[in-house]
Amino acid sequence: MSASPSPVPPDLPVPPATALPTPDPERPRPASLTDLFVSFTLIALQGFGGVLAVIQQQVVERKRWMSNEEFIEEWSVAQIMPGPNVCNLAMMIGTRHFGLAGAMSALAGILTVPLILVLCLALVYAQFSAQPQVQGALRGMAAVAAGLIAATGLRMSVALSNNVIPLAACVAIAATGFVLLAWIRVPLAAVIAVLGGLGCVLAWRGLKP
Repeated sequence: MSASPSPVPPDLPVPPATALPTPDPERPRPASLTDLFVSFTLIALQGFGGVLAVIQQQVVERKRWMSNEEFIEEWSVAQIMPGPNVCNLAMMIGTRHFGLAGAMSALAGILTVPLILVLCLALVYAQFSAQPQVQGALRGMAAVAAGLIAATGLRMSVALSNNVIPLAACVAIAATGFVLLAWIRVPLAAVIAVLGGLGCVLAWRGLKP
């Protein structure tokens, strides 16, 4: 007669059932796929010069689907993945709540209506692009976009106080990245490889028991 298998010790860690991030059950969440699609459509229509400032304000501050820390973590992943950053982030947020269907709904909301508007505006712009008033308006919008991105960065930086990496190290990494990209013009891939790798090592050391 064969021996019965030994029981598994009760103190062994049980692997998680899924690798997908699960939203906090106490937080508000999109009511449906339609709500997700409409929300990201409205976000996209407000994103003059870039959607980052609007999506952070809507998702974190207004709808409270995510905390500021969660937004920064997912935005960091979206930054280093191939493809448009905001599209990556929209798909990640949709996946948190509705899986693959949520990812597709969020992506459709980000792209559908803006794509139609851009095609219509491209026809108009081709007729009036040489006008000084049009060129001046575009320069003004560039300044507004830069201000929105800077303001969003300042709001997101508040979450660094709760990061596992010491605040001084976070500031040093951010400042070094700015200098390398804006002044020295080091390629983005090299900056991500060096500073991103350093951040991963520091975070691993901070999380290590």
